[in-house]
Amino acid sequence: MTSISLTARPDQLLGIPNRITLVRTVAAMTVATVAFHTGELRWLLAGYAAYWIGDILDGAVARARGEESLSGAVLDVVCDRACAFLLAAAFMATFPSTIGPLAIYLVQFGVLDTMLTLSFLLWPWTLSPNYFYKVDRPIYLWNWSKPAKALNTAAVVISLVVAHQAGALWTLPYAVAIAACLVKVVSAYRLIEILCDRRPAAPALPEGVDPGPARK
Repeated sequence: MTSISLTARPDQLLGIPNRITLVRTVAAMTVATVAFHTGELRWLLAGYAAYWIGDILDGAVARARGEESLSGAVLDVVCDRACAFLLAAAFMATFPSTIGPLAIYLVQFGVLDTMLTLSFLLWPWTLSPNYFYKVDRPIYLWNWSKPAKALNTAAVVISLVVAHQAGALWTLPYAVAIAACLVKVVSAYRLIEILCDRRPAAPALPEGVDPGPARK
C-alpha cells in the first residue's frame, strides 16, 4: 500500500488542477447568474457544460500530472455543490415546474451524496472517491464509476430538458430523481453497515491485501 503524507503542501492548493477547479466553478456560477436574469434555457445548458467539462478536466489533469491530493478532492466536492446548487436554483427560477424533481435531486446530491463522497476521508490512504473501489467495490460502482458519475447529475438535468421540450412527461424527471435518491440511500446504508462491522467491505484489491481500518 502506498504511503500518503497528510502534511499540507502549498502546491496541493495552488497547483494547476485546483486552479482549473476554481476557474470552472467561477465560470459555471457566473453563467448561472446570467441564466437567473435572462430566463433562457441556453444559458442554463451553458452553465452545466462549464461545470461538467471543467469537472472532468481538473480530475484528468490531476491524474496526468500526478497531483492528486486529499485537499484537492475536498475542494472539488465543495465546488461541485456550489455549481450544482446555483444552477438548480436558476433552473427552478426559470422553469417553476422543475421545482419538485430538483428538490429531490438537491436532497440527494447535497446531503446523501456529500456524505458518501466525503467518506473516503475515513480511509486516508485513498486520495479521492475515484479510488473507493479499494475500500468497497459495490459502493464505488453505484456512485463513482464513470457511468454512475455521468448519471448522477446529467440524468436528472437531461430528463428535465426532455420534459420541458416535450411539454409533458413530467413523470420522467421525478422517476429519475427518485431512482438516484434510492441509490444513495442504499449506498449509505451499506456504508454504515461496513463502518459498524455488520457487513464486510468488498474491496477490489489483490487477494490477501487488507483495506485497513476506517478512521472512526
